[in-house]
Amino acid sequence: MEYLPVKRALLSVTDKSGLPELARFLSAAGVELVSTGGTRKQLLDAGLPVTSVSDVTGFPEIMDGRVKTLHPAIHGGILADKDNPGHLATIAKHGIAAFDMVVVNLYAFGKALEKGLPLAEMIEQIDIGGPTLLRASAKNFGSILVVPDPAFYPEVMDALAQNAMKAPLPLRQKTAAATFRATSTYDDAIATYLANA
Repeated sequence: MEYLPVKRALLSVTDKSGLPELARFLSAAGVELVSTGGTRKQLLDAGLPVTSVSDVTGFPEIMDGRVKTLHPAIHGGILADKDNPGHLATIAKHGIAAFDMVVVNLYAFGKALEKGLPLAEMIEQIDIGGPTLLRASAKNFGSILVVPDPAFYPEVMDALAQNAMKAPLPLRQKTAAATFRATSTYDDAIATYLANA
């Protein structure tokens, strides 16, 4: 798909810089916003309509937030290939709505390292849902726009504004590559820490 219409977005970020502007832009264009925890609270505080991930999954966040987005209602909506009729039939059969955009950045593991926290506390700084969302979205860039860093917000908004809220394939491929770079760097920092802790 050369140009992907963006109608539904999942936002779950640690770094909330630029988030209200991006979310307002999307909402004003009629994009449905779905979010988690602190991100959802910030969007609600900004007066934006936002659906809770728990409302999408029908399941509450559990284990102190360790499990919230790891659910077929989320990942089926991210991984469905919109050019594959079988995928579209499957999500329709299971009542899963597709996502078109995923805006996620990760727990700041590097900042936690600087604090010299004990091992047990460092473990809680390892993001699981975030990398999973990012990697799933990056894999499926043919059908979804992944945005792994606030640095991309201006470019994304500009591209969507110029293309009637449709994300061009070169942009989706570019942000997918940046996503895999980011998750690779993130995992390497964790591996290095665990090897030396």
